[in-house]
Amino acid sequence: MDLSDLINVPAIMPALKANSKKQLLQLLSERAAAISGIAEREVFDTILQRERLGSTGVGNGIAIPHGKLAGVKRIAGVFARLETPVDFEALDDQPVDLVFLLLAPEGAGADHLKALSRIARVLRDADTVAKIRGTRDAVAIHALLSDTQASHAA
Repeated sequence: MDLSDLINVPAIMPALKANSKKQLLQLLSERAAAISGIAEREVFDTILQRERLGSTGVGNGIAIPHGKLAGVKRIAGVFARLETPVDFEALDDQPVDLVFLLLAPEGAGADHLKALSRIARVLRDADTVAKIRGTRDAVAIHALLSDTQASHAA
């Protein structure tokens, strides 16, 4: 499973401005709704419900909010690079500036977990993360997320 299968260039927000975790999740839900055709409120409520179980801020300024929705046809994501990091109640208490929102169909058990694992692996690569933080170009970010796949597959 390549990240290029999960995300396309229109789903990348390379210079997002958000003042809080809630606003960030709302903006990501808006973009996810536009891409998936699922109601924005439904996406937001699902993601918020998952956050109540525990923050999806995984550390090092990275968060991977995720959820399963009945209307989602295939696993898909939205990526944001924030202009200014926001408090995300992350595991390491560091503010978050890179966020990969993942939505999956309700029955996508193992595939959902594989996608989360793939995202986490790519965003653990310090070089990739540094390059993503250094650009405001959606095409470049997409290429970085996708290119990492080749080096991890080798």
